[in-house]
Amino acid sequence: MYRRIPRIFRNFYFITSFLFLVWMLFFDSNDFITQYQMNKTLSNLEEEKEHYLEKMEEVQQDRKELMSNSELLEKFAREKYLMKRPNEDVFIIVEKED
Repeated sequence: MYRRIPRIFRNFYFITSFLFLVWMLFFDSNDFITQYQMNKTLSNLEEEKEHYLEKMEEVQQDRKELMSNSELLEKFAREKYLMKRPNEDVFIIVEKED
């Protein structure tokens, strides 16, 4: 029965290499599946980072515009923070959701 196995598969180095490969692919803490999941997570985080960097750039640009234009700053304060002048009344209209 031992003779029916091809000689290459009975070689000590082949068996050792095969066991090492199986160990590294499936049982090690840095196995193939874990590496794939970590790579996928990394790509998702890089996409999020790019998104937030774009948002930061937009906010910086809006801030620069607000600080340079007092009329725009007043409009922003009235709309966003519901600020008003002393002799004005503010009415907030809230639409019902269906």
